[in-house]
Amino acid sequence: MDTDAYSWAHQRSWYRLDQLVRQRKLSGAEADELVRLYRAASQQLAKLQGHHPDPELVSGLSALLARARGRVLAARSQPWREAGRFFTRHFPAAVYRAWPWWVAVTAIFLAVSTVIAVLVDNSAATRKALGIPEGDTSIITGPGGAFETYYSEHPNDAFAAQVWTHNSWVSAIALFTGVLILPAVYALFMNALNLGITGGLMSDAGRLESFFGFILPHGTLELTALFVAGGVGLKLGWTLVDPGRRSRAAAVARQGRVTATVALGLVVVLLVCGLIEGFVTPSPLPAPVRIAVGFAAETLFLFYVFGLGRRVAEEQDATAATPAALPDPADRWLPSAQKSLDRA
Repeated sequence: MDTDAYSWAHQRSWYRLDQLVRQRKLSGAEADELVRLYRAASQQLAKLQGHHPDPELVSGLSALLARARGRVLAARSQPWREAGRFFTRHFPAAVYRAWPWWVAVTAIFLAVSTVIAVLVDNSAATRKALGIPEGDTSIITGPGGAFETYYSEHPNDAFAAQVWTHNSWVSAIALFTGVLILPAVYALFMNALNLGITGGLMSDAGRLESFFGFILPHGTLELTALFVAGGVGLKLGWTLVDPGRRSRAAAVARQGRVTATVALGLVVVLLVCGLIEGFVTPSPLPAPVRIAVGFAAETLFLFYVFGLGRRVAEEQDATAATPAALPDPADRWLPSAQKSLDRA
């Protein structure tokens, strides 16, 4: 390897790294860029050291990396600031980038649930095939039946915690079994089946108003979180099938990190769902008010993803696509690269 040519090819990114290290304050995008350039420069230094480069080049680049490491560690030593960056940059951008997957999951899930509900409502053969006993179902669907009392039979705080734990587990299954595709599809189908059966039975009993009055306050955001989990999980599985331009291992590792980011963020989203289901859904508030709370939470989440998440994703793409400024020839930590330029 021609170490002079190699160092010259990468000096723009080294110079940009030096600029970021010297800069007093960094924006969120600049902090992400600093980490990315630091990792790349570390790999480049390791490659150079295996080919006996100019000692001055190694020394200068090592010094730069030492200063960059200190800046990166200083930024990461502030957990609240890092948590803020996670929820204002990493999580919304990750969910936004996966939107075609989870929007497709949303459409298919709702279509399947609707078909099942219609069949359960109108077909005795379907109810028999699904193992639903014939006869009076008012113990489930009637006023004060099992469907309604499910939301009020436990203390609000305990029920909210129970719902949060259950939904987090279901979402985790959809996310992390997505790498195998079929288990995630099965988990999503079973949830669609349960929703469809319940909706069909309530429709058959003439109580759709009650069904939507209890489902929509928390279910709107809760189901969206499940759809996001399923979509991102399936995207992870498809990355294993079609890694694109990267190697399969690198592509899956990268998408796996994205999946972990979404999983952490959804824990908080599902906590909000649990609080709504525990305190708003069983409350004595009129159904339109309870549904309005659910729609408000859903609207905020969608604005968070398609507003903030889209802007952050576009910033990240622009940063990755924009070349850094040419280095100052007087920089002393790139002597070998400068000599190569002078010879050219």
